[in-house]
Amino acid sequence: MFWNFFWPLGRVKAYALVGESGTGKSFRAKLVAQKYGIDFIIDDGLLIRDNRIIAGHSAKKEKTFMAAVKVALFDEKSRRDEVARKLQTEKVSRILILGTSEKMVNKIAGRLQLPLPKKIIKIEDIASQEDIEKAIRTRKIEGKHVIPVPSIEVKRNYPNIFYEAVRIFKRQSAALGPTPKVLEKSVVRPEYSKRGKVIISEAALSQMVIHCVDEYNQNIKIKKITVKDDDAGYRLVITIDVPYGTQLSGNMHELQRYIIDNIERYTGILIEGVNIIIDKLIQ
Repeated sequence: MFWNFFWPLGRVKAYALVGESGTGKSFRAKLVAQKYGIDFIIDDGLLIRDNRIIAGHSAKKEKTFMAAVKVALFDEKSRRDEVARKLQTEKVSRILILGTSEKMVNKIAGRLQLPLPKKIIKIEDIASQEDIEKAIRTRKIEGKHVIPVPSIEVKRNYPNIFYEAVRIFKRQSAALGPTPKVLEKSVVRPEYSKRGKVIISEAALSQMVIHCVDEYNQNIKIKKITVKDDDAGYRLVITIDVPYGTQLSGNMHELQRYIIDNIERYTGILIEGVNIIIDKLIQ
């Protein structure tokens, strides 16, 4: 079944909290929501209202890192439709979307048919460098993640991954303003954290690029592929020769989109950008 959702865009205001994986976004999400009067949070596949999970499926329940990324991006249509339908029945005025990059939060907003975030809040704006580094160490060494709801809510929905509850009693940051009440967050250990992160190799990613280009146009010849990896996603630089007479501008933009859509769909990884360099025209 195909669903069409129509948002009264003037009513809903979207905000985004952006930062690299493991830098403490989920830990600080409720503080950000309090400051801006936000009742709804989208975090790792979940729709959270106040202190309750009201829709969605936690990416932290997945057994592999790539499967978790797909859940966080609402890659599966049935799951994003579930959340979109729930949003339609709620009185949403402001919503906070968490993601590792602006591209990611925009993609989530688009898939849930929400307006693009009007304000982008970076984790560096609300957390000290020391706190960010501590969060990253905790993520890498102990594999701990945070869900911004009380422990009772996580125990009810995801008992197998629950680890401990954390309560915040004091003001966390001048940038976030005063904290008027105690906030409880749940610490979990996803299965994929116990097993380790799955990383796609440069060779495997290059093979996927070659396959995509060949599917798109067998006459395009790849001369070089450069892969750059960072926490925001992978960046690709592809040098090619194209047949003489090819409409370069339109076709190359279509090729970029084709590569990004197919690799993200089948691997769950984020492609932050694809730059195509045309070396020469061939007969």
